[in-house]
Amino acid sequence: MKKIAIVLVCAATFGLGSAWGQGCIAAHSTQRTMDELVSANDHSPGGLSIHNLTVTVGYRVFNSNKYFVGTEEINRPTAVRNHQNIFDIGVEYKLTPRWSLIASVPVFNGTRNQIYPPQGVFQVSGIGDLTVGAQAWVFRPPTENGGNVAISLSLKAPTGVDDATGSALYQGQVIKATADQSMQPGDGGWGFLIATQGYQRLWHSGFGYMQGQYLVNPMNTNGVATFRRQPGQGVMSVADQYLWRAGLAQAVPKLHGVAVSFGVRDEGVPAHDLIGGNDGFRRPGYIVSIDPGFMVNFRRDTLSVNGPWAVARNREPSVTEIKNGTTGGDAFFADYTVIVSLAHHF
Repeated sequence: MKKIAIVLVCAATFGLGSAWGQGCIAAHSTQRTMDELVSANDHSPGGLSIHNLTVTVGYRVFNSNKYFVGTEEINRPTAVRNHQNIFDIGVEYKLTPRWSLIASVPVFNGTRNQIYPPQGVFQVSGIGDLTVGAQAWVFRPPTENGGNVAISLSLKAPTGVDDATGSALYQGQVIKATADQSMQPGDGGWGFLIATQGYQRLWHSGFGYMQGQYLVNPMNTNGVATFRRQPGQGVMSVADQYLWRAGLAQAVPKLHGVAVSFGVRDEGVPAHDLIGGNDGFRRPGYIVSIDPGFMVNFRRDTLSVNGPWAVARNREPSVTEIKNGTTGGDAFFADYTVIVSLAHHF
């Protein structure tokens, strides 16, 4: 049971298919699995897999149609329907028990139906921004206390489309208009992702887990037009993104290879970047969710399913909105996300 619980921490709780941001908060970055902790044969904590290559395919889907101004939900059901499907393909190659090379790329498909100008149905598909980097465990696995912490640093390359368009009705004419920022597969800027994740055995078959990551985007704006008339919002901002998660994982008694997890997550886009300017149009804000999940492990494959459910949402004002005298922005959020990932050890 103890071995099964740690598999859940690795595969379900930190699954590659987890979403950053639900709805108009434009955050499409992915998370990695913690396969460094799992032996492909016996799944013992801290075990080093004899199979150095792991490929993970994740999928997440959500439909954002709840309209918020700040923290207040307003009944506006027909303004926007934002449906997104995001696939994540992740690769990890283990060099030593502590060090690994990591890479991931999202594949985006979405539809946005909006009734305000430019009015129309926007359909966007494409590859997102590629991240490539390395991860290291602080302590050489396996550890005697049943816990460890990993730190990773990845480069984000602007491989995704950041100026996708769609057919829209604008001032009585059908035009090709720029799709909403939340629908763009990429953001157009180089950046780097700083991340940490860890686990600790708390009792015989239960573990605590945590994960945090921050995407630093030094570029100010990407020059893509937004069709917005407010001063300073004519082009898209290249915004930072963040995520943290924490919770507990527990093996299911008498069900070999099955475990459940429950935690809390906070994800979003800040109004001020760590590096660089904050001009242009962005939707800063955050979503706090409860994060239940379960996992099934069989031989070299691990299937995980999670369903983060939003309990608090806040669309914060951006720098340009504050300059224009706006005290709170608006955005559409989803109530929940369905997340599925499958990892295979070669």
